[in-house]
Amino acid sequence: MTPPLGILLLSGAHDRAHYALVLATGAAAIGREVVLFASNAGCRLLLADTPLLADAREALLAERGVATLAVLAEAAADLGIRRIACEAGLKAEGLAPAALAPGVEVAGVVTFLAAIGAGQIVTI
Repeated sequence: MTPPLGILLLSGAHDRAHYALVLATGAAAIGREVVLFASNAGCRLLLADTPLLADAREALLAERGVATLAVLAEAAADLGIRRIACEAGLKAEGLAPAALAPGVEVAGVVTFLAAIGAGQIVTI
């Protein structure tokens, strides 16, 4: 059995959020359990109406035939990737839990670490 992959997203930048989803969906596509934990500015990725979709890079990726953040976010939900918004990170950024996308959990770092166990953690 392959150990779970934990992705810790701290950045709110489009390129980093995009690659967090590339890693998450890629790992899930090959059958790996994945937990995406977003904290601080990274929590913006998990908002129902994420401002990252308005980033100019989103249109550029689509134009070049690269999966966009919107496509990857939908795939992440379809693949059953566990998405957790850090409770403290939401507070630090002044974001309300009610603004999160459907299916996103609110929890702390202990929940993230427990879910990953002896698995691998990648920080973006």
